[in-house]
Amino acid sequence: MFEKKPSHLHETYTKRSGFLIRSELKHLIRSMLYRNSFVQIFRLLLICLSFFSTSVLAATTHWISSPEHPSARVRLLLSGEVDSTEKQVIAGLQVLLESPWKTYWRSPGEAGIAPAMNWQEGNNFSSAEWLWPVPERFDLLGIQTLGYQGDVVFPLLINVSNISQPVELNGTFRLSSCTTICVLSDFPIQLSFTPDQLKPDPEAAFLIDKAMSRVPAKGAVDDLSIQSVNWNADNSTVTVTAVSSRGWNQPDIILDGLEEISFSRPEFRQDGNTLQTVARASSWLGEVDLSRKTVSVTLINDDQAIETTSVISDQPFTRLEKKSSLPVMILFGLLGGFILNFMPCVLPVLGLKLSSVIQSTGQNKRTIRGQFLSSAFGILVSFWLLALFLLILKWTGSQFGWGIQFQNPWFIGFMALITGLFAANLLGAFEIQLPSGLNTRIAAAGNNNLPGHFVQGMFATLLATPCSAPFLGTAVAFALTTDVYHLFAIFTAMGTGLAMPYLLVALYPSVMSLLPKPGAWMIKLRRILAVLLVITTLWLVSLLEPHLEPYIGTTWQSVLLFGCTVVFIWLLLKPFLQQKRLVRLSASLLAATLVSVALGYPDKTSSLSASAALDWQTLDTAAIQQHVAEGKTVFVDVTADWCVTCKTNKVRVLDRNPVLSALKDEQIILMRGDWTTPSNTINRYLEQNDRFGVPFNKVYRPDSPRGVSLPVILDHNTVLKALAGRQADE
Repeated sequence: MFEKKPSHLHETYTKRSGFLIRSELKHLIRSMLYRNSFVQIFRLLLICLSFFSTSVLAATTHWISSPEHPSARVRLLLSGEVDSTEKQVIAGLQVLLESPWKTYWRSPGEAGIAPAMNWQEGNNFSSAEWLWPVPERFDLLGIQTLGYQGDVVFPLLINVSNISQPVELNGTFRLSSCTTICVLSDFPIQLSFTPDQLKPDPEAAFLIDKAMSRVPAKGAVDDLSIQSVNWNADNSTVTVTAVSSRGWNQPDIILDGLEEISFSRPEFRQDGNTLQTVARASSWLGEVDLSRKTVSVTLINDDQAIETTSVISDQPFTRLEKKSSLPVMILFGLLGGFILNFMPCVLPVLGLKLSSVIQSTGQNKRTIRGQFLSSAFGILVSFWLLALFLLILKWTGSQFGWGIQFQNPWFIGFMALITGLFAANLLGAFEIQLPSGLNTRIAAAGNNNLPGHFVQGMFATLLATPCSAPFLGTAVAFALTTDVYHLFAIFTAMGTGLAMPYLLVALYPSVMSLLPKPGAWMIKLRRILAVLLVITTLWLVSLLEPHLEPYIGTTWQSVLLFGCTVVFIWLLLKPFLQQKRLVRLSASLLAATLVSVALGYPDKTSSLSASAALDWQTLDTAAIQQHVAEGKTVFVDVTADWCVTCKTNKVRVLDRNPVLSALKDEQIILMRGDWTTPSNTINRYLEQNDRFGVPFNKVYRPDSPRGVSLPVILDHNTVLKALAGRQADE
């Protein structure tokens, strides 16, 4: 039974009530303005009136303490609110702990015992629903716990049979509180009242309402929802994907509801309004399998919190990656651009650089510095144009990615024409005039004007784009998924990396003095560079086949190829056989025939690749998981004919043992995506894996259904480990 306080206790209580009211008044005003609630305004008026009151109007118990634990006190609050429809009395159990004592949430974590109320049978009392405000996280000696420190109110919804009849509450509140030691204390709770005769208690109403505002809402709210909960057996983690239209501010997530299972502090990944949290599950009983288990998920975002019950799915899902910082990505761009200088596909680029070196021999430092700075600036401008080109594709919803311009036949034809003219120019067939009227001579011996070197730098970049290099793919993926300023910053770093040799020579032009003096060796070197450019031209022409065949057919394609080759060889032989036109014509016809035969039978040329003879299926993302469910291993190879790095991977790794023998295993399903021409399917697959270029290889196994992504440059050990399942999931 509730006992009336003696006058001196009442005076102390009233003073303390006034202190609490004043300390919380500011919070209530903010809450009132935020919610725009009439109820809040009414409560504020009641609190203001309570400053002048000398009596407590509602049945709130006095503070209860335990002699065994004087640092903890509890009391039962009644706000005076009654829901006559639900026959519920709004109450709260307030716990006051001296610092540094704390108590626990309903799921304490790795240690502790949750507080609990044991109700005895009482008059006109049926049950009480316990509500839990959002807890704090505590870490003591490596032990993670969830709970409350200082002052906490647990809202209670007391269900009665009749709101007009007296209610007798009789129970024992068991409280576990800890510092470096833990104490388990019991507090007797007794109170009698008649629900429909309760008078408002402003202080109790405010404290309970404040606690209720921290109780998670059931299910999703308008601007906060949980999309999926997934289990990854490979590393025993649960991943929760959530969306907030307001964005994220100090998010947290709590998983509970599974006996003998504890969860680590979650890691967060964010992409715009989408958030993924990853928590590791463990149990002292041994291995954990949470597939298809039901878990309670509490999601917190600033002053919002929701709670839902979800079944944990074991199906694959798209994982967000941790966003890297801009300085790191700029460093990756510099390294990736610099490494491009040493990739196999940059032999023509190397030829252009050596051509610049030849032209600079014997010149003063100022001239050399100007030439190389002009080439470096040409590289930077071309990277800025590439960034603008990809940005336009992104804004228009088109496919975009590194090297994607090689899917365009007009671009390929233009590059083939330019490299062919470069080769003919190096052999002295003629001098090239730019259509702009600047009369710029490109790659001509003795031509030292700056615009020519600028154009050389631009074409050096365009010839380098079919290549991928370590660090480059990561930088490109970051650039294409961020804003316009970061995109141009990353591409500027990549251009600076590719231009690094030019910049080094510009800084130290004296290195040119180490070259031999001009002589006959320069003519021989020019011819070697011309041969490299001829090979590049033939390769570019071969890339036109899948684009031309649907329009002109194989026959007319061969005729066009034959005619272009005759003209090209005629020009190349001009410096050597200028007076022997019949010999030039015969040699041109013979060379054109050989080239047409070599490029006209793609099936025969492709048979040179040992891996091409394997049973490759067309990439089908839906079939991947079907094969994995059947216990198969799936090896995915996304490639393109214009990707020189892809060809290098095939020659060095996929076409050679022991990888070639491993790929012949009947338990391995081979899938290939051909990105030579535009493909929406392949584009979506690359985007799902945060890739925007080729080559891309991934291995799916029953023990890693989400797949293991392989590096850009393959090696035997990496591929074999991924196929055998001895490589960690990405």
